[in-house]
Amino acid sequence: MTQVSARLPDELVKHVDVAARRLKRSRAEVIRQALEYYLEDQEDLTLGLERLQDPADPVLDWDEVRRGLLGQD
Repeated sequence: MTQVSARLPDELVKHVDVAARRLKRSRAEVIRQALEYYLEDQEDLTLGLERLQDPADPVLDWDEVRRGLLGQD
């Protein structure tokens, strides 16, 4: 595993430390998991934007989807 160093604002480190204590995990584990979640979210957002820009990908009408899910005609 590669070790990475980064400078973080003191206030952010305090929040990380609080989360680490609450979760009974190390500071490194909390930061690692936060980065994983962030990168997954960015990937999802990128994919969503690509699909929105794809003219072949149909856009769903929310009212139609809702009616279909609720069984209303």
